[in-house]
Amino acid sequence: MLLWLLGNGSGDGHHTLRAALAGLVAFGACLLLGPRVIAWLRAKKVGEKVAKDDSKRLDELMAGKSGTPTMGGVFVVAAILASLSIFGDFSNPVLWVLVFTLLALGALGAADDYLKLSGRSKSGMRMRTKFFLQMAISVAVGMLLHMALVESDGNLASRLYIPFLGPINLGHLVYPWFVMIVIVATTNAVNITDGLDGLAGGCLGISTFAYTAVAYVVSRVDYSKYLGLPYVSGSAEVAVFGAAMLGATLGFLWFNTHPAQVFLGDSGSLPLGGALGLMACATKQELLLFLVGGVFVIEAGSSLLQILSFKMTGRRIFRIAPLHHHFQFLGMPETKITLRFWIVAALMAVSSLALLKAR
Repeated sequence: MLLWLLGNGSGDGHHTLRAALAGLVAFGACLLLGPRVIAWLRAKKVGEKVAKDDSKRLDELMAGKSGTPTMGGVFVVAAILASLSIFGDFSNPVLWVLVFTLLALGALGAADDYLKLSGRSKSGMRMRTKFFLQMAISVAVGMLLHMALVESDGNLASRLYIPFLGPINLGHLVYPWFVMIVIVATTNAVNITDGLDGLAGGCLGISTFAYTAVAYVVSRVDYSKYLGLPYVSGSAEVAVFGAAMLGATLGFLWFNTHPAQVFLGDSGSLPLGGALGLMACATKQELLLFLVGGVFVIEAGSSLLQILSFKMTGRRIFRIAPLHHHFQFLGMPETKITLRFWIVAALMAVSSLALLKAR
């Protein structure tokens, strides 16, 4: 709609302005929608069930969160879509792929949340079913992204850029599966991190900011040439999307900081994690995600190491996994854990941006 008001058939010349406005509107939309959705969730008694029976001590530590509304991701996704409907340039096919990712993974996460919270299934959707659907959606996203990149950036479409070494061509058959691995890994890593008030939301905001900056840089010929990065013309709209996602995430944090009034739930962690992974792929900076999303990597890695260690040796590396609960068991206050994880996330995001030139 804004493009029509600006009287320009293409949004490239205005994407900086549109990105800034998209972030502000998404933030405002969350502030408007949040109290209404939270009140509705409370009325429907869609609250967190913290007793997982995995650890009595963990259940005691998390007891204060019992009954807090979850499925907050619903209004976060709604705010992003509302902002994009005003400021997005939907002539860019990459934006359609990002929106499809939000909707598809959001629907999957909402279905899983509903099964858990309605009492129809204590653990939600069967793990294998959920993982299979994540894979199916992510492969479809990979195929759509490849087609969109072929349309806008030709030979870049299936290339993977390796720092200090250069690009390798994965081919049109392998690339969608590579995108699937990135998205599935990111969605599950964000989901694992979503365990303390403000933890996942804050880290998501920092990572989204970093990739929004990357998208802006690679959307400009001059900046990308100076930094030695591939120029990706379609990433101008990725920057607008990233700004909307950043604004909505900050709006969610307004209600999610300690003590949380609402949690993301799978309806938020899956689509937002998937969108972050897709931003990495759409900007051709997939491997940078290891640093940009470093906290998510650490959290998922701690859970994986705990499982492998226990199965192979019968011993646990951490008192409990993921890592943020380990620090709770050591007696560290929840707010201190969250703030320190935010600091680590910020340092890793800044380091990743500094490495853009170093490469």
